[in-house]
Amino acid sequence: MISRTIRLLAISLLTFCFAGISSASVQKIGPDLYAYISENDGSANSTFLVSDRGILVVDTGLNAQEGRKLLDEIRKISSAPVRWIVNTHYHADHRGGNHTVGPDAVIISTEQTFTVAWNLDEQAYKGERGGGTNRPLAEVFSTFHGPVFFVGGHEVRLYYPGPAHTMGDAVVYFPDQQAIATGDLFLNNSCPAMDRGDLENWIVALDSMLRLPVEHAVPGHFALGTKSELQDFRDYLADLRDQVKRMYQQGLNLEQIQKKLDLSAYKGLRQFPQYEATFKDNAATYYKQLEEKKLPRTQIR
Repeated sequence: MISRTIRLLAISLLTFCFAGISSASVQKIGPDLYAYISENDGSANSTFLVSDRGILVVDTGLNAQEGRKLLDEIRKISSAPVRWIVNTHYHADHRGGNHTVGPDAVIISTEQTFTVAWNLDEQAYKGERGGGTNRPLAEVFSTFHGPVFFVGGHEVRLYYPGPAHTMGDAVVYFPDQQAIATGDLFLNNSCPAMDRGDLENWIVALDSMLRLPVEHAVPGHFALGTKSELQDFRDYLADLRDQVKRMYQQGLNLEQIQKKLDLSAYKGLRQFPQYEATFKDNAATYYKQLEEKKLPRTQIR
């Protein structure tokens, strides 16, 4: 688990840009709520909710440089302090700008995300705050229904759907704006990279999101999405699950499964071998999960 996590974190630190880069943009997606779509697709998108008393930011980008870009855009809209930062998961491209965007902010995440981030980058939580004595306490949660609070009168709901993309993903829902920040649980029109999570539960998590009133879905990377695009992404994962699981139970090995996969219905999805984000990579990850679950299978003779 640790070696794969570190390898994926290293991948997330690469500054290679995916094909189809667009200019950075800030889009207002509801009252006081904005989506920041990074121009560097190797760095995460962000969402921020503005109030006179403080700003909440979901994900802060790859590093200090990307965090500064985000903060510059926030400052075009509000001079209020960034008081809360939600990290949707522990990959560095989603939390590397924390100290730049909100040096005094309370960091909110799932317990799993906080634990992994602390173990990998303990000094980032200590060094800039005088040995940690001035650091506001992080708020962590480990149940499906996480914290619910208000920013400028707008409700914010946090959820932990269980292992999915990683072992500790968080989802942030803004009911007043019918918007959701998904982290890497949703990538618009693209194959995901898969950490040590649970593909089957990932689909359940997406089903839960789709039951919510949603007009805007802010993905971990790439363009702002709609509920329709969220559904398309869910359908890809479900089709992949069904095909791989069926062939696995029939006794086929991974190489045979990868050759027989028919995902032509999703040929428009972008695939990125350098990020282990291809149909074959996704099949391999789920195959390994099935092996770990010891799913019964027949033997081909």
